Amino acid sequence: MNKRNYDQEFKTTIVELLNTGCSVKSLSEEYGVSQASINRWKRIAITNGTPQAAEDTKEALRIKALEKELKEIRLERDILKKAVSIFSKSNR
Repeated sequence: MNKRNYDQEFKTTIVELLNTGCSVKSLSEEYGVSQASINRWKRIAITNGTPQAAEDTKEALRIKALEKELKEIRLERDILKKAVSIFSKSNR
């Protein structure tokens, strides 16, 4: 197993391509880099606070929180609909 050393500019370019929507698999095949290396570079870029990667992470966390809130609100709405139908039937 050969261990290659890639310069920081190359790693940054790969991470930027990931942020534009390219898949890890396609980048791995195109540039001859293992998927594990690409994932590690992305993780390092996020933890080091690369502005673009940090922004993507913030957006992903915000979307996840909003999806959770939406799920809870839909559940509450469904419960209220059922309660209204139960109480409206008993009043007749």
